[in-house]
Amino acid sequence: MTLFKVLTPQPLATSPVRRRPPAGWAALVLLAALAGCGSNPVDDDRNSPEKLYASAKEDLNSGSYDLAIKQLERVEGRASGTLLAQQAMLDLAYAKWRINERVEAIATLDRFIRLHPSSPAMDYALYLKGIVNFNDTMGFLSGISRQSLSERDQQASRDSFQAFGQLVQQYPDSKYSDDARARMDYIVGSLAEYEVHVSRYYYRRQAYVAAANRAQLAVREYPQTSSVEEALYIMAASYDRLGLTQLRDDAERVLKQNYPNTRYIKDGVRVPERAWWQFW
Repeated sequence: MTLFKVLTPQPLATSPVRRRPPAGWAALVLLAALAGCGSNPVDDDRNSPEKLYASAKEDLNSGSYDLAIKQLERVEGRASGTLLAQQAMLDLAYAKWRINERVEAIATLDRFIRLHPSSPAMDYALYLKGIVNFNDTMGFLSGISRQSLSERDQQASRDSFQAFGQLVQQYPDSKYSDDARARMDYIVGSLAEYEVHVSRYYYRRQAYVAAANRAQLAVREYPQTSSVEEALYIMAASYDRLGLTQLRDDAERVLKQNYPNTRYIKDGVRVPERAWWQFW
């Protein structure tokens, strides 16, 4: 299975330069603090958006995502209306994704896209939304169960494809667009495989009408993928079982014309190897 590396976003903006205060300013600040309601300048500085964000970045870099989320939420509130707040939202979505809170991550990204349509980081927001939905791996259980991407529900893949498509259409020269295009190609292949997987399932259970319909869908929607070969054979085989000789001959003719050395005429419908957890 193809593995992709998530590209690292560039910061929206560096922290503002802190100018050296004029002479006597420290004394005035101290007098104001003593005359105030007990506020502590040191504590205020520690809780400034810039300081909070720096702390959150340290937590992100160390993998302490739960701690980073708490800090980033405070940054977003305190720096509202600034580029720093936008950066915090994107990092917040990333951190939530890393702790498997996919729904929360998508909600954060959707909010970012809605509130900041002209943001200089809009291309990254779309890219990250595509990444969050990208079904490249199931994590721990994928290696044990050997369950293929094509055997799972594909709604997340479709959502991912849509986000990547919006990215490459609106920002074709973005640093993230090449990676998005590669992932889109991968998703199209998985969607085609999924339709053939379902078609194969119906065929083996003698639901030939359903098998032919899903195979036809794969051929119509994903004509450039490698899954078309098996889809055409399932169509021909299903029509044969249904006694629809003309449709069978048409499907078989297209199959042989495009795949003259096809193995399916000889071997039939592929039967996937069962994983250890499958009992049927």
